[in-house]
Amino acid sequence: MLMTFHVSDPIAGTLVLLTLPLIAELVVLTLASILPKRTPAHPAVSGPLHLAVIIPAHNEELLIPSCVESLRASADGDKTRIIAVAHNCSDRTAARAAEAGAEVVVYDNPLAQGKGSALSVGFAYASSQGVDATLVVDADSTVSSNLIGVVREAIAKGADAVQCRYEMDSSAERPATRLTSLAFRGFNVVRPAGRDRLGLSAGIVGNGFAVRQALLAENSYNSHSVVEDLEFHIRLVLSGKRVQFLHDAKVSSAMPSSKQGEVTQRSRWEGGRANAARTWFAPLLKQLTQGRLRVLEPLLDLTSLPIGYAVFLLLIAGCFPLLWVRVYALVAMTVIGGHVLAAAWCGSDFAGDMAILARAPAYILWKLFMLPSLLRSSRPEAAWVRTERQSAIQRVSLEESAATVAMEPGLRISSSLEIS
Repeated sequence: MLMTFHVSDPIAGTLVLLTLPLIAELVVLTLASILPKRTPAHPAVSGPLHLAVIIPAHNEELLIPSCVESLRASADGDKTRIIAVAHNCSDRTAARAAEAGAEVVVYDNPLAQGKGSALSVGFAYASSQGVDATLVVDADSTVSSNLIGVVREAIAKGADAVQCRYEMDSSAERPATRLTSLAFRGFNVVRPAGRDRLGLSAGIVGNGFAVRQALLAENSYNSHSVVEDLEFHIRLVLSGKRVQFLHDAKVSSAMPSSKQGEVTQRSRWEGGRANAARTWFAPLLKQLTQGRLRVLEPLLDLTSLPIGYAVFLLLIAGCFPLLWVRVYALVAMTVIGGHVLAAAWCGSDFAGDMAILARAPAYILWKLFMLPSLLRSSRPEAAWVRTERQSAIQRVSLEESAATVAMEPGLRISSSLEIS
């Protein structure tokens, strides 16, 4: 029996290979997310837990006061230390954080760009203060009133690292922003919950994660790429560690205030992940071939396309005159639809999220127009660029006090401030 070869076969196979990691991730993790929560089997830690919160901040004078205030309310008078790291700021970030009640560390080094540099300084400073664990919360965020207590309890029960539920504010009027928030919830809530239910490491999404100092001593935070959280989590998985997901503790962050800001933010995230995939694919694949099955899920996650691009490719695949490709495209679209429903169900406005899905075709076109920006952001030499939410207002003078900690040769950071 003769086999006929179609020119379209290799193209169809390529479309399937490009989308298959995402579909495999979604079908497993979406179904797992509805399973009962796991009961941690860690032994309880005796004695008081000394917790610090690090707020990495670059020109966030307008938003950091509300962040500090929400953390202080969540701490509810306990001995949690709230430390803002004012990193290369040209506005009143440090002053506003201090006024709101935070300790302030000033770190100025034009050669050290990006959030990873600020976190390295923050972790080192917290360690010098003798804390047991450190929580990271972005300066543009607010936290639920129970967050500090839930994090403390999880760490006290023996968790090495935890990731809180992290969502973007979905109240924006722009449909694209509302759809982005829905996709964000699927990525940051449904998938981590599925991993946690399966006993896998939930992942670190850059905001609302906490780590025990002993873990940092074994796995130093030396990730400085655009997606430093992703790289740090990969290193934790390779070292045999697991991040626990805290569904009931919530961190909320504002969406960018402009369409261009949203494009910049999405391009930075997705471009950074594409670059990380090039860097980590071969090392993770090698570990998998050596029998370390724990790296399979991070490998699938790393090679998964963003949903918008996957939907576009599946629509193309559905037009091919090959039955198996059409069946695959139909099944894959059904899986994506189920994942989106799960993300909407996790939110506070299911009906509104369902209604906004009518704008999904326009959202996919918007994502396609973002491709040039994403490709630029995926280059290894791509620089970290702050997402513009609010403009800086004015510059202040910051004077270091006598209490300082040397973090690098030639650099000093303040552990307290006099603001003039």
